[in-house]
Amino acid sequence: MTLTTTVVPHPDDTIVAVSSAPGPAPRAIVRVGGPGARAVVAKVFEAREGAKPRAASISPGALRLSGVHSPLPASLYFFAGPRSYTGQDIAEIHTVGSPPLVERLVADLLAAGARPARPGEFTMRAFLAGKKDLPQAEAVQAVIEAGTDADLRAALAQLAGGVSRPLDALRDDLLNLLADMEAALDFADEDIEFVGTADTLRRVGAAIDQLDAVRAQLDDRAVSGRPVRVALVGLPNAGKSSLFNALTGGAALVSATPGTTRDYLTAPLTLAGVAAELIDTAGWQTATDTIEEQAQRLGREQSARADVIVWCDERGTFDQADSARLAATGAAVLKVRTKSDTTQPTPPAPLPAGRGERGTLPPPCREGGRGGELLCSTISPNGLDALRAALGDTAMSLARPALAPSQSRCRHHVLTALERLHEARALATAGDAPELLALALRGALDALGEMTGAVHTDDLLDRIFSRFCIGK
Repeated sequence: MTLTTTVVPHPDDTIVAVSSAPGPAPRAIVRVGGPGARAVVAKVFEAREGAKPRAASISPGALRLSGVHSPLPASLYFFAGPRSYTGQDIAEIHTVGSPPLVERLVADLLAAGARPARPGEFTMRAFLAGKKDLPQAEAVQAVIEAGTDADLRAALAQLAGGVSRPLDALRDDLLNLLADMEAALDFADEDIEFVGTADTLRRVGAAIDQLDAVRAQLDDRAVSGRPVRVALVGLPNAGKSSLFNALTGGAALVSATPGTTRDYLTAPLTLAGVAAELIDTAGWQTATDTIEEQAQRLGREQSARADVIVWCDERGTFDQADSARLAATGAAVLKVRTKSDTTQPTPPAPLPAGRGERGTLPPPCREGGRGGELLCSTISPNGLDALRAALGDTAMSLARPALAPSQSRCRHHVLTALERLHEARALATAGDAPELLALALRGALDALGEMTGAVHTDDLLDRIFSRFCIGK
C-alpha cells in the first residue's frame, strides 16, 4: 500500500496569480493575497499623486516592470483584511491584457516575495477564514463552469448558502440535544431529567424531516432541468433530414429538391442515457420568398439555442466562414461528413457558387475523416455508430451539472446523518442505553460537520480545491 501525504499550503504566505482569462484582452487582472500583499505590490506599482491604498480603494497609477522602459498604465484595487474575500489583504492589479507584459508582472511580483498560488487557494483561504463553508466554496467553481442557465442558478443559490444555511439551526438544536444527553450521563446518579423521551423523539423527528427536504433539494439539482438540445445544420441536401429520421425513427420529408425542409422539426432522443431533443433545421441558402426567409430565421434561432450542433456536409469542405459563425454560438460542434456510402473514383471538384448540389465521397470508413470530422451513412451497416458514440459522450458531459461533485459529496453526508438519526430515534423509542443514543447523535453531527466543513481534513480540502482554476 502506498501512502500519500497531502500538504495544505501555509495560509500566511503571500500568493499571486492571474485571475482573468488567458490570452490577449483589453484588460488583465493579477491578484495578490496575503499578509505581505501591500509590500509586494508596492515594489511594482506607483500610485498617481502619491495616493496610498486604504481599506477598500481604487488607485490609478503605473507599473514599473523590469526590462520594460516605459511605465505601464494600471489601476490597483485594494481590499484590506479582514473585510475581504479571503479575510486577508488582497490587491488586484488591472492593466493591459498583453500576455508578455502580464508574465513579466507576475515574475516581478514573485521576485518581490510572493509565491505562485495553487488552484483554488484564494477560495480555500476564504473557507479557512470562515468567510464561506465548503458547499459555498464548491459553488464558486460551479459558477465558473456552469454551462446552462439552470446550472448557473443552482450554483448561485448554493453560493448564497441555499444548501448549508437551513442546516445551521438544525446543527445547533442537535448539539443542544447532545449536550443534554451527555449532562444526563454525567449526573446519572442524580434524580434530574435533562431531556425527556418525548422531547428527544420530537427533536430527532424534526431533524429527520428537515434532512429529508435537503436530500430532495440535492436530488432535484442533480439533473439538468431540460433535455440537451442537438441541432442538425448545413447546406440543402446535406442529409440532415435522413439523419434525423435514422436517429429518431421519425418521418421528416426527404427529397433531392433543395429547400424541402421549410420549418424545423423536433423529436426526443436518448443519448447514452441522457435525455436529448434532436432538431432538424432548414438548409442554409439565400431566401427567395417570405416563407424561405422565415425558415432560415427559425433555423438560425435553433442553432443559437442548441447545446450541440451537428454540422452536416456531404463533401467535407466545412467552410471557414460557417465554422466561425457556428463557433460563436458557444455550442459544441460535431463535424459530420454525411453520405459516406457513395463512391467516386476521383476527388470532388471545388464547390461552385451554388454549393447546395449533391457530391460524392470515397467508400465508407469507420475512422474519422481528415480534419477531425466524423464519417456517417444512414443506409450503411453501422454507418451511425461513430456519430451516436460521439453524441453520447458530448451529451453526458453537458448533462453533468457543474455542481455534481459538490452535490454528490453533500448527499453522501446527508444520507449518513439520516442513517444515524433514524438509529437514534429507534434507540430512544426502545429506551436503550443513553450512551448509544448519544453516540448516534454524535455520528449525525459529524456527518453534517463534514458536509459544511466544520470537520475537515487536509486531504478533503486538497481534493475539493485542486479542481479549481488558478487565481480563484
